[in-house]
Amino acid sequence: MKRVAIVKSRFNEEVTSRLLASCLKTFKSEGWSDSQLKVVEVPGGWEIPWAAQELAKTNLYQAVVALGCVMKGQTPQNDHLSRSLMQSLHRISLETRVPIVLGVITPNNEKQALARTKGKMDRGHEAALAALEMIALREELRGT
Repeated sequence: MKRVAIVKSRFNEEVTSRLLASCLKTFKSEGWSDSQLKVVEVPGGWEIPWAAQELAKTNLYQAVVALGCVMKGQTPQNDHLSRSLMQSLHRISLETRVPIVLGVITPNNEKQALARTKGKMDRGHEAALAALEMIALREELRGT
């Protein structure tokens, strides 16, 4: 049975809840059931890579989707967090050979963040589609 894990940050909850809802809706519209989707919540963006790595290392999931929102603040902390988070997710994907799909957005403000949770810029939907594509590619390349 194919399975996907989704790691969702609780920080910026209004935004990340919308990302998760659209991600789950997309998987379900593609025929995936609740039993195939595991959602894990973490406190913030900093904790996403650890959870993604733990899930990928189980070999139970064909992909892991990372959902979060690191909004620009008045200090450069968001830049450091975003850079580290993305580099870590990339490294985890390469080391575990499990696709880690980036659904973490880095908007300048709340208006931009909310705009990326609906319509043409729905990043939760895009993350689910990317995961599905990577699962198919992984199967194709491995001959399964």
